[in-house]
Amino acid sequence: MNAPSVRLNIVLTAIFVVSTVLTAWIFAPWMRAGIVVVDLVLFTVGVVGFLWGYFAAVQRSRTDEISVAGLFLLMGNVAPKPIARIMSWCLGIQVVVGIAGAIVRNSVDGKPGSTLAFGVLVGMCGLGLNGMWAAKHGYFAPRQGGNESPREPDIGNDRNHG
Repeated sequence: MNAPSVRLNIVLTAIFVVSTVLTAWIFAPWMRAGIVVVDLVLFTVGVVGFLWGYFAAVQRSRTDEISVAGLFLLMGNVAPKPIARIMSWCLGIQVVVGIAGAIVRNSVDGKPGSTLAFGVLVGMCGLGLNGMWAAKHGYFAPRQGGNESPREPDIGNDRNHG
């Protein structure tokens, strides 16, 4: 775990899980307001991380072959297995707990919906932190050939028509 984004992902995932479980269990009005704040803060962290990672990846794409799946889902050999496993587990836990929280407290007092539904946004936190990690530390193959000039289209070229 050589990067702060890995530790941050673990800590934020733990905060999210604990606060969601406590809010779903107790469901006091002050806790419902608090979970919305937690969810929106984690969503914001994810959006900032996503944009930061994307911008850094665009810069790296001049020399490396960056894939979206590698950047945000750490697929392939982008990350060492232990880091990819931790980051993927955090993302998976965020998604599952967000959906479970929304389902568990879907209807209270006969009214549809719940403040716990904001938890479905938290998966963006895991995606953003994955992108930040991969853009800075991930392995992507070097870009092949990039100095050739673009081919001219064959349309209307007399050389190709007998």
